[in-house]
Amino acid sequence: MPLRLNTNLPALNARRILNITGRDQTLRIERLSSGLRVNRAADDAAGLSISEGIRAEVSGFSQGIRNAEQATNLIQTAEGALGEMNGILLRMRELAVQSASSTVNDGNRASANAEFNQQVNEIDRIAKVTSYNNSSLLAGYGNTVSQDNTVSTALASATTGVVNVGIAGAAAGNYVFSDTAGDNQITLGNGVTTQTIDASLILDQDAVGSVAITGSSVVANFDRLGVQITLSGQKAAQGLAPATDGYRDGDLNGRFIQVDAGTGGIFQVGPDDGVIHRLEVNINDMRASGTELNLSGLSVATLNSAQGSISAIDNAILQVTRARGALGSVQNRLSFSMRATGVMLENDKASDSSIRDADIAAEVTALSRSQILQQSGLSVFAQANIQPASALNLI
Repeated sequence: MPLRLNTNLPALNARRILNITGRDQTLRIERLSSGLRVNRAADDAAGLSISEGIRAEVSGFSQGIRNAEQATNLIQTAEGALGEMNGILLRMRELAVQSASSTVNDGNRASANAEFNQQVNEIDRIAKVTSYNNSSLLAGYGNTVSQDNTVSTALASATTGVVNVGIAGAAAGNYVFSDTAGDNQITLGNGVTTQTIDASLILDQDAVGSVAITGSSVVANFDRLGVQITLSGQKAAQGLAPATDGYRDGDLNGRFIQVDAGTGGIFQVGPDDGVIHRLEVNINDMRASGTELNLSGLSVATLNSAQGSISAIDNAILQVTRARGALGSVQNRLSFSMRATGVMLENDKASDSSIRDADIAAEVTALSRSQILQQSGLSVFAQANIQPASALNLI
């Protein structure tokens, strides 16, 4: 091997290796101090891109869970107020039943009527003041069904037999029926989702075909759309053929239901845009003067008015109970949504951790290796610098 003074190749090689070892040691110290394997894009460009996408989804999942928790609080506020309304209606029914008996006189009924009117006013007051974050909940919240039967043509009950349309999370839009006579099927669609139910399971049969049971009502539940249709039974008069004021298979063909967009009622429980990441709730106008309860004008001041009030109060109790049941169902959905989102959040965080977080054991091992290599490199570098000095022995 030649002996050179101007170019010390062993020293240059040792210095190059020392630089590599020093950079590796700096990298290990950085990872151990930050706890991250990826501190900059250069550490893992592809991994950083994947990780940022996962982190965006994680933040969406986290906020979705918080949204669901707040939506649960909103629903509990509304359901609690409806529970109080239920208690008031039961007391009103008790007063109506009491006044409907001839065992009390008109003077007694006047006292009962005074309390009755106060209870009606209290229902109205509760409906108006029940709110969450300054949003009124019981005076109409979320989407509503248009009551104009020239728009919602299915509400023309004299020809369709539809006496009530309830919605629970139904999106705003136009819902169209397909109801061919004789096939025992009713189909409802909004241009996005279509659902068909077997009408033979809820309808009776007569000589003509399928018909709602005489003197009763049935519910066609299009649960995937969030729409429930109550159909009245056809009425038979003195043994004659059924009248045409109830539902018969085919009556709804081509009819519409218009669901109008309302204030509030949309909960973003998922991380992305789209209806599948949202949950909608509808609360009808539950004021005493509203079309749902329709308690205006009721009285127990006379025997006849008290008797007539009983069925009206029964209907109001039914509407409040339905509203509470719908809210309870939505609350259960929110609970399941939070659990499912929590699982997805946990696994996304695990995936992000595998990309971004440092393996402490591996990094400590690598740091120890770098420290040993640096010490040995310094020693070798010193030896390489001494080697040219041997040239003096030749002079």
